[in-house]
Amino acid sequence: QVQLVESGGGSVQAGGSLRLSCADSGRTFRWYIMGWFRQAPGKEREFVSAISRNGGTIYYADSVKGRFTISGDNAKNTVYLQMSSLKPEDTAVYYCAAEAYYYGRSYTNPADFGSWGQGTQVTVSS
Repeated sequence: QVQLVESGGGSVQAGGSLRLSCADSGRTFRWYIMGWFRQAPGKEREFVSAISRNGGTIYYADSVKGRFTISGDNAKNTVYLQMSSLKPEDTAVYYCAAEAYYYGRSYTNPADFGSWGQGTQVTVSS
């Protein structure tokens, strides 16, 4: 059973940085992909970034390319999302997600992932 726990959220001024962490325990998939999504009040959950366990597959949403960096530490079963040059529109609850990885499948929609963390709030003030 997959268990995901996010941390690292908080409040920051525009232009600042935050690093989110997602610790995964109880992993049952040998090959998996982990992703970050976010959901602002009144909006649908949207894709931010994803990385396969071996780091060979990485996706970014256009809205965060060049500002956010996803990485993983397999020894710690942890995925990180380094967020820089933050904007007020980045304000949302950020969720970590995990799923078994199959090459060629899409992993940019919430429906592509079966396991989710509880979320961590990120607030960016102008």
